[in-house]
Amino acid sequence: MGDLHLRLNQTQRVRLEAALHELQALAPAAAAVTFADNIPVNPEDTILKGHGTSDQDGEVVATVCGVVERVQNLVCVRTLRARYKPQKGDIIIGRVSEIASKRWRLETNFSQGAVLMLSSMNLPDGIQSILEENDLVCAEVCHIQHDGSLDLQPRSQKYGKLQRGQLLTVPAYLVKRRKQHFHHLEQYDADLILGCNGFVWVGEHAVVDEETNSNEDQHKLSMEVEAFTPLETRRHICRLANAVRVLSALGFTLTVELIIQTAEAGLSSDVEINNMLGAEFYVQTAEREAKRRADLSRRMNGPR
Repeated sequence: MGDLHLRLNQTQRVRLEAALHELQALAPAAAAVTFADNIPVNPEDTILKGHGTSDQDGEVVATVCGVVERVQNLVCVRTLRARYKPQKGDIIIGRVSEIASKRWRLETNFSQGAVLMLSSMNLPDGIQSILEENDLVCAEVCHIQHDGSLDLQPRSQKYGKLQRGQLLTVPAYLVKRRKQHFHHLEQYDADLILGCNGFVWVGEHAVVDEETNSNEDQHKLSMEVEAFTPLETRRHICRLANAVRVLSALGFTLTVELIIQTAEAGLSSDVEINNMLGAEFYVQTAEREAKRRADLSRRMNGPR
């Protein structure tokens, strides 16, 4: 259950088990398996056995613990606790662990190190470094070295140092690679970044002018950074962050739509921000997602 420590009463436990059972029934292709479990497949299909699977006596069996994934004829098992496996072009979030000569080293929830070169950053005149140890940075994986280490780059002005928000760590498999990982949530004056490496950022919206780069603009930016984040925006950030925590603890794939729906559900039900991490809201979130998926299934396939 992630970082949530829940005390479910008997009624809540029964409701949660019912919701999770419904969710599992609606998504049989995402069934969990342990080592040596059989993976049901259609014998008439030509099956390609991917990572985490093996052929034993004509049966497809799991060689790792995880979740079964099927893409057309490919069957594989994705391990749930595996660390992030990078790909070129991934949008990730890292924490500066070391300031080296002409570069920063970052911790990125990956077994190998990551490097962000000073020359790749667009710095104002006279500024040699804008990052310190423990600073958070959003960047793109531009190259994977032979030893597995990562070369990072900020692809545009909206990448770079992250300030005035919360960093959340979730299992990397809950963040799917998509065309868009940056989300400006205008109704909350907040930014949401879903890092492919399992680092999620929720913070005050950063206004970036792609066209300007003058010292005057940099001075204005530094003045804005010194200002306080409005209280209402901070509340929105906390509510969105707690939505991420609850969804992650339930093992739901993180999408901007589901995060907003969860935050709005708490707001419309007058659930205090801190109470979103309580047992009742946790159970309600599972029930709400089970109902949403059941309704979607009925629309697509008709009543079951």
